[in-house]
Amino acid sequence: MGRRIAVIGAGATGLTCIKSCLDEGLEPVCFERSKDIGGLWRFKEEAEAERASIYHSVIINTSKEMMCYSDFPIPDHFPNYMHNSRILEYFRMYAQHFDLTRHVRFQTAVRSVKKRPDFSRSGQWEVVSVSSAGQEQSETFDGVMVCTGHHTHPHMPLHDFPGIEKFGGQYFHSRDYKSPQEFQGKRVLVIGIGNSGGDIAVEMSGVAEQVFLSTRRGSWVLNRVSDNGFPVDMMYGTRVMALLWKYLPFSLLNWIGERKINTRFDHSLYGLQPEHRLFSQHPMVNDDLPNRILSGRVQVKPNVSEFRSASVVFQDGSVEDRIDVVVFATGYTFSFPFLDDSVLAVADNQVSLYKYVFPPALERPTLAVIGLIQPVGAIMPISELQARWATRVFAELQKLPPEKTMLKDIENKKKAMAKRYVLSQRHTIQVDYIPYMDELAAQLGVRPRLGWLLLRDPRLGLQLLLGPCTPYQYRLCGPGQWAGARRAILTQWDRVAKPLRTRVLPETPRPSTVPLLLKLSAACLLCTAASLYIHRYPPPFIQNPPPFIQRFVPNLG
Repeated sequence: MGRRIAVIGAGATGLTCIKSCLDEGLEPVCFERSKDIGGLWRFKEEAEAERASIYHSVIINTSKEMMCYSDFPIPDHFPNYMHNSRILEYFRMYAQHFDLTRHVRFQTAVRSVKKRPDFSRSGQWEVVSVSSAGQEQSETFDGVMVCTGHHTHPHMPLHDFPGIEKFGGQYFHSRDYKSPQEFQGKRVLVIGIGNSGGDIAVEMSGVAEQVFLSTRRGSWVLNRVSDNGFPVDMMYGTRVMALLWKYLPFSLLNWIGERKINTRFDHSLYGLQPEHRLFSQHPMVNDDLPNRILSGRVQVKPNVSEFRSASVVFQDGSVEDRIDVVVFATGYTFSFPFLDDSVLAVADNQVSLYKYVFPPALERPTLAVIGLIQPVGAIMPISELQARWATRVFAELQKLPPEKTMLKDIENKKKAMAKRYVLSQRHTIQVDYIPYMDELAAQLGVRPRLGWLLLRDPRLGLQLLLGPCTPYQYRLCGPGQWAGARRAILTQWDRVAKPLRTRVLPETPRPSTVPLLLKLSAACLLCTAASLYIHRYPPPFIQNPPPFIQRFVPNLG
């Protein structure tokens, strides 16, 4: 084996880091503080210190074809949106197939990671670990991959809620929520309207007397199920959509998206519509919340103004009495307590990393942070591509640009994020799936050659252009090429359909999709060209729209 690499954490990210090390001839040693793999996705009845935690009913928000590792498709009979137990089962299959767990030291925590005295020459690190029995060990490694995630440290801003010390009921962070049974007949307030807040409010409403969902700014709510019942991320996570996103005006994209999701339910009528635009916040994904609001089981309330002994005052002056339980679904912060601030400093949930992976100021690029991103899309394929790139850098098969170039890239990303998103601690590591994956793929040399494929293999090329951007696309060429990638792409819709066919119906002939795909392609290109022209040479009625247009499209400008 080659250089020794310390991998910290054996969750979804740590596992793919182990495999990437093995693929590049490196020797991984993975430190996992718990007894098993899985990280966030391994459910435990009790939340454990320094470890991510989920509730029993969690179902992932990304579909199986979009979230799988790029050379290991999820079995076709697995559901499209998987329960956490199925996700853990998939991780076990992945680890067994590639023989990964033999590289994991379970019940071993990393206490410190420090540069060796000769770091500027060797790039080596001294890693101090401690076993569950208290035995401490110091070892030297040629590289370090940090895979600790960003759902470990609960953010519970009690100082923002006057009177909380007087409140006589129960309150806790959503990290400690496991199941709804103990809240039978209670009056519950959930604070925070992210994915956890929405899920917990919906689940508790089935047994509680009443659930109130408090939100500071509201949220747009997306559905997992898209047109014709297909997974929403497969319908909209396409390269054509990415092209439209790149060239169409941001305000127009928001207007189209908001019109689309408001056809499901009117966000304003339901008290959920925020002041910010659809794509200026990480969206909530929840299939059941509108039904619970419509049935009165969940009532949407504004931000809390004050707590009293048994009641809550909201900012609109309304008061709800007899509140028994408060759940703070207020997110998480992240930190790296085993690293010195001179190596990697975190301030206000922000950290400076080149492409969200490499600290730019290190003399030698031998430390990588993997999976510290909040994607609009699945995190597993992104972590995998980060790991593939990082291990190539560790193996000195690829180089990073000068520090000045990396710092400029970091600054540009921070500015773009600040311009697009509302100010929030959750919007510090936000990425868009396809643009970021392509950015990483370009670094690694595995970005699909779309033009070449459209000419040489039109069937595959059209799937890449018009179909979902599944992870297999990044195994078609370059380092780590997988012979099964083409077939996986061409059969991905079969794996979507398989778990749905639990009642066999007579097969009906399906019309060829090629004419439709060609029409869609032409329409998209025409729309893009028209938009570019109008954006560059706006006609007078766009620059100064008449009143009747302003009335129908108030936010077009």
